[in-house]
Amino acid sequence: MRKYAREVVFSLTFEYLFTGQKNELGLDMFEKKKLTGDDIAYIGDTYNGIVAEFDGLQSAVASITKGYKLERIYKVDLAILIYAMYELSKGEIPTEICVNEAVELAKKFSTDKSDGFVNGVLAEYVKNKG
Repeated sequence: MRKYAREVVFSLTFEYLFTGQKNELGLDMFEKKKLTGDDIAYIGDTYNGIVAEFDGLQSAVASITKGYKLERIYKVDLAILIYAMYELSKGEIPTEICVNEAVELAKKFSTDKSDGFVNGVLAEYVKNKG
């Protein structure tokens, strides 16, 4: 199920924020029975892309969140934004779905106000991108 695959990519991105080291996709810590072969390929491709473009993605977040230094943004929210901006930049997933999935990740894993923050930052990113 793609929703769970997105949670895996988010988790790996969150981990990368702290370690700066690429997890060689040891998917043992996740529920493999929830992942199809397509999901595993999606996780690998997306995570590798995020790692490769990590600095640029962080810069994109920083350019939109001008009132906040990256160090002050809640790390869960930052990981969600980096992941969502990567997906949006690729254009393979419709914008509405990508933003909605990011907001849902914020509702599930972050604070009560994070969904609005994530939605606002992504709305600004989409506006500036288009």
